[in-house]
Amino acid sequence: MKILVTGGAGFIGSHIVDALLAAGHAPVVLDDLSSGSADNLPPGVPLHLADIADADAVERVFAGERPEAVCHQAAQMSVSRSVREPACDARVNVLGLIHVLDAAVRHAAGRFVFASSGGVLYGDVTEPAPESTPAAPVSPYGITKWVGERYLEFYAREHGLAAVALRYANVYGPRQNPHGEAGVVAIFCKRFLAGEPARINGDGRYVRDYVYAADVARANVLALLAEPSALGGPIHAGGLVSLNIGTGLGTDVNALERMLRAAVERELADHARAAALPPPEHGAARAGDLRSNLVDPARAADALGWRPTVSLTEGLARTAAWFAGAWPRPRA
Repeated sequence: MKILVTGGAGFIGSHIVDALLAAGHAPVVLDDLSSGSADNLPPGVPLHLADIADADAVERVFAGERPEAVCHQAAQMSVSRSVREPACDARVNVLGLIHVLDAAVRHAAGRFVFASSGGVLYGDVTEPAPESTPAAPVSPYGITKWVGERYLEFYAREHGLAAVALRYANVYGPRQNPHGEAGVVAIFCKRFLAGEPARINGDGRYVRDYVYAADVARANVLALLAEPSALGGPIHAGGLVSLNIGTGLGTDVNALERMLRAAVERELADHARAAALPPPEHGAARAGDLRSNLVDPARAADALGWRPTVSLTEGLARTAAWFAGAWPRPRA
């Protein structure tokens, strides 16, 4: 099957491309490379350099490729930028999504999988939140994810798309960009490999659900390829199903820092660069940080047969190994 992956040169999107290739499918990528990199893609995967906010450019890609399904990962993904520039956020995350949906309808791409977010939709929750938890987004980014699901529901009902929204927990793993507003795992890896301490906001008792990128990619592939009859009907033409993609397990930033620092120290030792990395520094608490955010993945297990397979310990070890190979190490 030919599948268009928007944002496919990015962190999560490139893992989805890998998983689709491994499953014997033909991914095609649309990406403006604003945060992704062509180096993330295997040789031979078609890359169309285009902005989803440009409706004509999106139409040209669909007309030329005629994908059978769409995996929509492209987004403006900075919460802080969405607060500063809500119009920019809406241009990409709402109008861009509509452009892709319109093109999918015109060119008969019948399955549409959308990258949503459990973290920004559910707010502060101390127990794993099921999909029935009322949405309570507070940032423009979160609002556009919620609006995106509502548009997806409309297009599914109005045009017969089989649509799935995957609500990610905190995704981490190889290829995550450590610059700007990135995931904490990537930021900490960058600092450790520069011989610097991690910087923890406030008391570090901020609990999150960390899910490994390859597990997230597998969830996308299952959502793209699952037959309605095999799912007992939760995914069907003219309907939308929203599914949490996470572990349901919470880890605070203090514990994450200790685990990752140990993983990087082991990786450096394996490369004959044994060193005891410095303990963390604590800075001021960041305004608006949720104390706890967890998602309940039970429905994804029922609907897709999906469960996370990579533990946090193993995932951090793999991520540390990748960053140690990809990131310049400090001089002796």
